[in-house]
Amino acid sequence: MTETQQQNNKPEQKEVKKKKKSWWRIARWFLIPILLVLALAGGMVAGYVVLGKQDIGSVWQWSTWKHVYDLVFAP
Repeated sequence: MTETQQQNNKPEQKEVKKKKKSWWRIARWFLIPILLVLALAGGMVAGYVVLGKQDIGSVWQWSTWKHVYDLVFAP
């Protein structure tokens, strides 16, 4: 093969790699926020139920977290 033919083959290989990277990039946009939300929910449950020894049902109530906020940031 001549150098010109070898150079023509290289861009084709790069295009295939770009398609794989673009799929992974799109997956990361959805995967990372989902994992962060799951970690937040797991941390809330672990902290409130395991460490605080409270009922798991009250973890998801807005009044519980308003009360925690008021305790932390009370003047």
